[in-house]
Amino acid sequence: MRPTLAMLALLALPAHAETARIMAYSDGPFQENYTAAVLAPFTKAGPHTAEFYGAGSSAVMLGQLRTQRTDPQVDVVIMDTTTAAIACAEGLIEKLTPAMVPAMAQLDPQAQDPAGCGPAVTFDHLVIVYDTQAVQPAPTSLSVLQDPRWRGRVGLSAPPNIQALALTAIMAQADGNDWRKPDGAFRTLRAIAPSVQTFDPQPDGYTLILNNTLTFATGWNARAQLFRDRSQGRIGVMLPTEGTVRQLNMINLVAGAKNRTAALAFMQHALSAGPQAAFTEAMFYGATNATAQISPAAAARSGAEARASVIPVDWAEMVRLRDNWTQRWRREVIAAGTR
Repeated sequence: MRPTLAMLALLALPAHAETARIMAYSDGPFQENYTAAVLAPFTKAGPHTAEFYGAGSSAVMLGQLRTQRTDPQVDVVIMDTTTAAIACAEGLIEKLTPAMVPAMAQLDPQAQDPAGCGPAVTFDHLVIVYDTQAVQPAPTSLSVLQDPRWRGRVGLSAPPNIQALALTAIMAQADGNDWRKPDGAFRTLRAIAPSVQTFDPQPDGYTLILNNTLTFATGWNARAQLFRDRSQGRIGVMLPTEGTVRQLNMINLVAGAKNRTAALAFMQHALSAGPQAAFTEAMFYGATNATAQISPAAAARSGAEARASVIPVDWAEMVRLRDNWTQRWRREVIAAGTR
């Protein structure tokens, strides 16, 4: 039988070549841009390949890691920092060193995981998105969410979404100059609650604004910038005068990964300067590799202008506060919005 081109391609691969399975956010923009900017070049360079394994949220990823503990179906996972901390504590992901992934030595110190698990592969920060057709002039402060004109037109993502934790920290810092003491924040959130139409925007706040369901919503800057472009400016992006919180997406090696060699090779690739710059240019996530060369325009939109406004939240400490804050959101904020 004459060999096909596909068969010849397989024969050309080194015997040790593996396919790394990468679990990350399955929403369209992230999957599509991360595949094009990071996975495809890794596969093209060889000898290993990478496949995207989509999951709807970090909480879903954590559930899958727990279910697959004895038989992992993925090799690398990208999830938010608070969920990654839980996975690290439960031994679902491995500790890493620069000897295993040399690019870790090039990362911004804030990208390193204090527990020794995988580092941040992207930076992002909280913003408020709004309908520029309905809101003029452009808002600057979180106080706009209390304006009675917008009653029933606000979407807040409640816990376990970490947008809620970030928003609480910003309000706490603004009230008492200490993000760890949230009483003032919860007073503000209770005042906003009657204007909230949903505490679980589905599919997301950006889309709900575009289909005229909401006027304001919490969001992350990278996606907000992308939706601003795709909507030709209808989505507005507000960096609150009260400040913002930096969010980290961590990249980790799954414990017991079946394709460990390819997984570590992919992590080295994903944390290297070139792929970091490519993804920032494509989708405005902040690069964690300090040597990545980013264009001034992309740097501005990915968070350079927000640095002075970032509240220094310790995410390891936030993990310890998370359960209490989540309960207070349910008792005080969501309940106030449903009366």
